Amino acid sequence: MTSDTETILTTLAARGETLAVAESLTGGLLAAAFVEVPGASRVFRGGIVAYATALKATLLGVPAPLLDAHGPVDPSVAAALAAGARERCGSDWAAATTGVAGPDPQAGQPVGRVYVAVVGPPAAHGEPERVEVREFTLEGDRPAIRRGAVRAAVDLLAETLAVTLTP
Repeated sequence: MTSDTETILTTLAARGETLAVAESLTGGLLAAAFVEVPGASRVFRGGIVAYATALKATLLGVPAPLLDAHGPVDPSVAAALAAGARERCGSDWAAATTGVAGPDPQAGQPVGRVYVAVVGPPAAHGEPERVEVREFTLEGDRPAIRRGAVRAAVDLLAETLAVTLTP
């Protein structure tokens, strides 16, 4: 995965843009995937691990009514996590992970249900920020699901960057 994260960081550096992450089930693995790359500090601003549901609201600004209505494993929550990381870390781009790694289902969501999101700057002045969210059903044990969520977030970020132009 290092070559993928390195490509993302190189792309962002060439654009003069920065990256942050918000994590729940991955517990810091996504941030670690980026900081493994030498020179990551030129682009990577930081990450916030908000494992407890209440911290998703207090640390990342996910609206409490959204969490109350849908729980922490939801596509809108994933987008709000990424938006919160982008705002709180002062970055151009942010990626987020939320889901159920197991061993038990959570709040009506099955083990392996994962949402990843990427939020970036508007394509043009006056347009809304870019938001991409994907749902995955990952298989395997807890470590495999967490690794799969990181892979999914890296892939979504790479894909989103590949189809966007510098604002």
